[in-house]
Amino acid sequence: MSASESGRIRAVPDSPEQMIAEARKAFFVMFGLLAVVWLVQLANFADHYALSRDYAVVSGDVGTLPDILVAPLLHWSWAHIESNSGPLFVFGFLAAYRGVLRFLGLTLLIAVSSGAVVWFFERGDVATVGASGLIFGYFGYVVVRGLFDRHLIDTLIGVVMGASFAYLLTVAVPGTPGVSWLGHLGGLLGGLLGAWLFRDRHTRAPAPAPAAAPAAHQAPGDPTRAALYKELDDLGLL
Repeated sequence: MSASESGRIRAVPDSPEQMIAEARKAFFVMFGLLAVVWLVQLANFADHYALSRDYAVVSGDVGTLPDILVAPLLHWSWAHIESNSGPLFVFGFLAAYRGVLRFLGLTLLIAVSSGAVVWFFERGDVATVGASGLIFGYFGYVVVRGLFDRHLIDTLIGVVMGASFAYLLTVAVPGTPGVSWLGHLGGLLGGLLGAWLFRDRHTRAPAPAPAAAPAAHQAPGDPTRAALYKELDDLGLL
């Protein structure tokens, strides 16, 4: 390892090769997750949605507490799963491409936070299933992750996603019939919390100063170029 490499310690991939490798892993993880969700839907449909009835989260029912972890895999209809599949893949991929292990921990946190909010605050006659809590959690995580990690690319992604999909927040508040806004809100809170809990805690030690070149060979613009390199490095672009 060179001196410049040892001077930088980051929890997120820096080089294009590392980012591509992590993105490839994220793609297959999300493809696998969607495949599981659709296979469960097939079994659920074949059994007249008995799985959704049996494993839904019901507020105040202690017996449904373990179902918090499986309810995101279940849906009430084909229209339900179709509306969730696209956003789940997009936001899940963006949440996972910085590290699959971190993503798995984030997914568990979001499932628990979404289900817990439903269990504590939903009406007792409502049975809740669906992946939308995960979608809102991934959305919240993607939007603010770059701010906590101080990573320019992730910050830009968060700004674009936040501006493009801000309308999602309208179904995280009361007023939409047949929609578990509490599950959405709980997932969103879990994603925001996950962005802080799973933030990059590593610090970068200052890189050693380069040896001064002989005065006869030093170009007039070198100090400015060095300052530019430092600024780009601080933004995570080098």
